Amino acid sequence: MEKGSVEMGRDGYLPLFETKVAKGRILFRCYAASVFVGIIFIWVYRVVHFPPAGAQVLRRWAWMGLFLSEVLFSFYWILTQLVRWSPIYRYTFKDRLSQRYEEVLPGVDIFVCTADPRIEPPIMVINTVLSVMAYNYPSQNLSVYLSDDGGSDLTFYALLEASRFSKHWLPFCRKFSIEPRSPAAYFSTTPEPPASNPLMAQEWLFIKELYEDMKNRIETTTRLGRIAEEIRKEHKGFLEWNSASTRHDHQSIVQMVIDGKDPKAVDSEGQPLPTLVYLSREKRPQYHHNFKAGAMNALIRVSSKISNGSIILNVDCDMYSNNSESVRDALCFFMDEEKGHEIAYVQFPQCYDNLTRNDLYGTCLRVIIQVELPGLDSKGGPCYIGTGCFHRRVALCGMKYGKECEREWKRENERRGRESASVLEESCKVLASCTYEENSQWGKEMGLKYDCAVEDIITGFSIQCRGWKSVYFNPERKGFLGVAPTTLLQSLVQHKRWSEGHLQIFLSRHCPLIYGHKKVPLKLQLAYSIYNLWAVYCLAMLCYVAVPSLCLLGGISLFPEIWSLWVLPFAYVIIARHAYNLGEFHWYGGTIQGWWNDQRIWMFRRTTSYFFGFLDTTLGILGFAETTFAVTAKVCDEDVSQRYEQEIMEFGSPSPMFTILATLAMLNLFSFVCGVKRVVVDIQIKPLESLALQTILCGILVLINLPVYQGLFFRKDKGTMPTSVTYKSVSLALLACSIALY
Repeated sequence: MEKGSVEMGRDGYLPLFETKVAKGRILFRCYAASVFVGIIFIWVYRVVHFPPAGAQVLRRWAWMGLFLSEVLFSFYWILTQLVRWSPIYRYTFKDRLSQRYEEVLPGVDIFVCTADPRIEPPIMVINTVLSVMAYNYPSQNLSVYLSDDGGSDLTFYALLEASRFSKHWLPFCRKFSIEPRSPAAYFSTTPEPPASNPLMAQEWLFIKELYEDMKNRIETTTRLGRIAEEIRKEHKGFLEWNSASTRHDHQSIVQMVIDGKDPKAVDSEGQPLPTLVYLSREKRPQYHHNFKAGAMNALIRVSSKISNGSIILNVDCDMYSNNSESVRDALCFFMDEEKGHEIAYVQFPQCYDNLTRNDLYGTCLRVIIQVELPGLDSKGGPCYIGTGCFHRRVALCGMKYGKECEREWKRENERRGRESASVLEESCKVLASCTYEENSQWGKEMGLKYDCAVEDIITGFSIQCRGWKSVYFNPERKGFLGVAPTTLLQSLVQHKRWSEGHLQIFLSRHCPLIYGHKKVPLKLQLAYSIYNLWAVYCLAMLCYVAVPSLCLLGGISLFPEIWSLWVLPFAYVIIARHAYNLGEFHWYGGTIQGWWNDQRIWMFRRTTSYFFGFLDTTLGILGFAETTFAVTAKVCDEDVSQRYEQEIMEFGSPSPMFTILATLAMLNLFSFVCGVKRVVVDIQIKPLESLALQTILCGILVLINLPVYQGLFFRKDKGTMPTSVTYKSVSLALLACSIALY
């Protein structure tokens, strides 16, 4: 445990959180040491048995390619073991927080970001907003800001509807202590109360009817794509939109939908409501808007004028609050007397509520959440992953850590004074203008960093390099739940953006090994490198998936004979790694089929997402491509949803990624059939001995690719592999096989 978790705090206080080191790591360390020895033997084999100068040129090149791939795999594996060596887990004491600080709890500003009402439906956005408005926290200290980068009056209308509904929803949540506090999630998972509880049953039906009415109005308006004239007359905010406004060309719009300082802003029980603000920063075609990072920085500035909460929480519009105590959990870290002043941000895991039983697309990242992020926490702090993160405002705004950061907590949300809402709205428009950041440190030393596809990661690392620490907190009841991709292409595109952004960081001046030198622990620098080098591992995976198969066709052996002792290190490393991974995956709640899906999707990512991320980064460095930000769609057709729930892999639309997947799948199928034919039909014993491992490898790859074959040839639904992809992949695979045989 850390010192701050076991000792008495100042003046005899007990700490607000404790830190426990993971138990039972002896087995893991024995496993890691033994696998490392096996890796060394594999390297020795590759060097000792390197094909002589007189051997086939193709065999020498293939051997070298495989050796370099194994070195890269080993390097990645060693880095991950360093991170997993001693993970730590955090626990909070909210009762102590309430006893000491209930009267002086700090202001908390919550940022919800949305970008496009077409793929992020307004009804989903306002469910997230309502869930964070309903935190178990003093409403007068809570301010919620919705950043609408789509500049849509549809989203603004939905927020107005949500503000009216909140007057009934928040008292209902308080009275019955319900969880979760997203209306959509609550009503879809909670049955109607029994007749034995008539008071709750009556209110439950009343609130559900209110919600359904609101939902119907919002969805109808969204479907029509316009606001009715009579609705426009109800609120002055609609005057901000005119016929010339578009998504990419409009003025700043700031509207205080609920003014928390107004004595009249109360719910149905007379209790104060949280401040609720709509923001759409100015956008002009001639100005680069810097994607989500630009939106976040505008939110930081506008909120500093309106509420100026000491703590900032940011969530994506699809990540609703699943735990009403999350704010208090986070404050246990920030307000701890011994360690709190060091902490810049508290990161919650990114979890999902629409995962299939076996997590078809491996979205959960189960082991990363349960082991690697706690491992990062023990090395100096987890990375900032862009959502579900509580920040100390001063750290996010560029302050370096120093002794002056030790201070008593005081309310800082009184700064606004007596300015009226209308005055604040006008003055804040300047802060959200396109020109405000010109010749300033915003996007450089202040706020979120610009010019990177994963602005969250580079921002978090920069904060750590300024002397701050971060904390990873994974409570039993998840803090936030979001919407996982429901198609394979969505998942691959998402990881393509992540891997591309990480590689950009590694190749920039913010490379952890350079920028973090002597600023953060070396272990933390290496831990960041695991993710920074995701895209580079595509080279090793592509080589291992394609080269042994092509060489199998040509009868070229790249592994030891089946009866050789040199088979042992290969067999041990492969079996031990996968057996341990399976056990670990199952220990943390996964299924065997889920583990198999996870193995498949990691191979798919490394051969497609990471490859295109690597390619785009390389082209960007050479000046042939620019960074773009793709918003993952949060809606899908009903038949797509049904196939997802049935765990049928979705292909559907043509994509270069699918062409690569299908080509590699067909290549391995042809090679495996050819290898089996040599032994079974031609009765050749020599190939069985010298090519056994390659045949087994091809066979495993064929098993992994079974959903691809089904999509190519056997399925008849709309989610099959497009015909154009089928023709291309079969043709490319046959061409590659012909070259190998020739």
